[in-house]
Amino acid sequence: MNFSVQEGGGPRILHQFTLEPPAVSFRTSGEKAGIIDIEPKTGILYINGSLDWETKKSHKLQVESLDESGNVVKGPYAVTIYVEDINDNPPEFNQTKYFGVVRQNSRPGKPFMYVHATDGDDPTTPHAQLSYSILHHFPKPYEEMLFKIDNVTGAISPSRTGSYYLDPQKQDTFTLVVSVRDMAGKTVNAFTSSVDVIITVMESLWKAPAIIYIKENSTEVHPVNISKVQSNEPGVIYELFEKEKLPRLPFSISENGDIYVTEPLDREAKDTYTFFAVTKDNKGELVDKPLQIHVIVEDINDNPPVCQQNPTVIEVQENEMAGSNIGAVFATDMDKKDTLNSRLQFQIQSQEPRFSSKNLFYIQQDTGDLLLSGSSLSKRDSAKYFLKVLVTDSKFETICDVEVHVIDINDQIPIFEKPDYANVTVAENIPVGTVILEIQATDGDEPGTGSSLIIYQVKEGDPNNTLIIETDAETNRGYIKINKALDFETMPVYNLVINATNPEPLVSSVQYNSSSLTRFKVFVTNVDEPPVFLNPVYKTEVSEDIPVNTLLMTVEAYDPEGDSVRYSLEGDVRQWLRIDSATGKVYTASPLDREKEQIYSVDVVVSEQNNAAQKSKAYVILHLRDVNDNPPQIATDYPTFFCYPVSGGERTLIQATDADEQFFYSKFTFTLADEMNARNNWEISKFNATHAYLSPKHANFEEKTYEVPIILNDNGNPSLENKVHHKVSICKCSSENSCFIEIDREHSWPTAGQAIGILLAVLIVIGAILAGVFFHMKHKEKNEKSNPKDAKDNAELNKLA
Repeated sequence: MNFSVQEGGGPRILHQFTLEPPAVSFRTSGEKAGIIDIEPKTGILYINGSLDWETKKSHKLQVESLDESGNVVKGPYAVTIYVEDINDNPPEFNQTKYFGVVRQNSRPGKPFMYVHATDGDDPTTPHAQLSYSILHHFPKPYEEMLFKIDNVTGAISPSRTGSYYLDPQKQDTFTLVVSVRDMAGKTVNAFTSSVDVIITVMESLWKAPAIIYIKENSTEVHPVNISKVQSNEPGVIYELFEKEKLPRLPFSISENGDIYVTEPLDREAKDTYTFFAVTKDNKGELVDKPLQIHVIVEDINDNPPVCQQNPTVIEVQENEMAGSNIGAVFATDMDKKDTLNSRLQFQIQSQEPRFSSKNLFYIQQDTGDLLLSGSSLSKRDSAKYFLKVLVTDSKFETICDVEVHVIDINDQIPIFEKPDYANVTVAENIPVGTVILEIQATDGDEPGTGSSLIIYQVKEGDPNNTLIIETDAETNRGYIKINKALDFETMPVYNLVINATNPEPLVSSVQYNSSSLTRFKVFVTNVDEPPVFLNPVYKTEVSEDIPVNTLLMTVEAYDPEGDSVRYSLEGDVRQWLRIDSATGKVYTASPLDREKEQIYSVDVVVSEQNNAAQKSKAYVILHLRDVNDNPPQIATDYPTFFCYPVSGGERTLIQATDADEQFFYSKFTFTLADEMNARNNWEISKFNATHAYLSPKHANFEEKTYEVPIILNDNGNPSLENKVHHKVSICKCSSENSCFIEIDREHSWPTAGQAIGILLAVLIVIGAILAGVFFHMKHKEKNEKSNPKDAKDNAELNKLA
């Protein structure tokens, strides 16, 4: 016998055995623990005290019945008492205090330490199932905990908030009060213990290095170590990646986090690099936040000066004073700006021609500004001077050529040949670019220079730059052209004042005056212009099932002269639309059908009310949205037939089609109608979304054509259903397994009347040909008599006959 007894609980009776003669008493032996026994006379098995599961989990006894002489009548019988555990032991931590270290920016959820507790109760019961939690958090600077604990394993890790905010500069030590409860922490009467966990926050090893500086064109053996990164976690995989999509990143990283430059760099090709170092675990998941690595390529002097223009051409007026700045020599250096490597200095090496031992020119050594060092230049002495300027940096030098052109001074103003050009009348529709007037001014300065070239400009009267004046550089003649379209309604008259100037400034003693001005008027005449649409195209999208007389849109046009306009439609081949001639509102005139036209285009015409010849066109375009308005049909590209006699097991594919867009059906449903004994004769089964198999259910079919009633459903929204009577032929088949059709021989020859008619028609045609030939011969014979030299040979006529 087996008994289960909870530990504790005090004395209790377990069982009463019954005496069977000749037995008169009972006896027990075994693991009685001093408190388990049996009453000899009554057979009561009892416990006189409390059992303890932690001391002994089971007690094995033997019970015997004895006669009056003490001899065993029955037995021994085995009795086992199993002690059931109760929750009478609190959990205990294996340390009185725990200490742990966590790195700043450690990965959230990654354990950095564990706490462990044990419970003396039965581990197979909830009494010893422990649950960990954090009771308190000192200090607690944020609403959310900076740490979290796995309630099963006791693993402590940074929370997402802690991973972001833990900083030893702000708080380097935290105390957690960690609690452990038995009963899996699910009941209020569970035992609880707690312990302090002291956590020290240390600076993160995973941090971006300072900006890395690398000299360009290094001659060291590559790769060269330039920096190092280290993860807070061991065993990670280091990688580099960049966002610039370079053809090749000239950097690498080792398995220990050492960063290398793999080749010499060129600052002039690329002066900075920005890329990222990342760490991954063996599953390819990111461990740390990516670190940005910034590399600056340091400049060395490896580029010579370059002349921006070669030669540099400078024009100098005759009257320029000594010390005047007449121009500059510009050069560049590809080395880093604002460093000694790119600092340039200028020096005049030679001057041609030379008229004295003293140079006529001086160059500022740091700016390249060219100045006159002596007296004013004279064009009579030389019209051009050629200079060679030496440009140097700290290592390289370059020669730049300079040409100085001496030009005549501008001391004459342009003078118009006429102070007033009266007026010009033009129509408002005159094309842009048309010349409406030619004007002429003269200048006494040297021809072919900026002092004599004349620039004409409208000074007054044309605020919108409607006119433009172009100058013939050879003759200085000005051509006034239409620059923008004229509009009588906006500006009917232009009162213009035109001035003539030179691109070269006048000398200070000379000023422009009224001789450099002229006037004239432009009168714009009105032209009856056609109406104008506000938009060239009017588009809208509508559903094909909208009601007749639905307003689709409003087209708008106006007449520049302010006349009334009327609207009409052209090209409405479907007669689907109508337009209100006064308002331009476009309505549906009849039902639309997307299956006939998906995009329907019509011309809308606007014309003047009083002059229909003045008209313009725009386009109305309708995009028709499909609705499910077409029932499915059986495709009839190929006839459906079975070879006679039907043997059984045959089947053929039939296809359903639908004129609507594919959007409205994903699959067709095929079923047989319950009529014409169809379901007893035929069977239909699905093949795919658009096809089904049709097969006969027996072999008793005659050689004829049957109509099979099939119900098709397109499963649209809303769905449409259609019953079709599909014709199926049971016919004799040829050797190619196709339906064989015999020709009716009785009707394959024409009747006697048809034969006579055919014969008469052939004779009439032959007679007509002969008559034409003989008529042609007679006509030729007559011509031969009148024109013997042009006559044909008789043999040729015979041949023609």
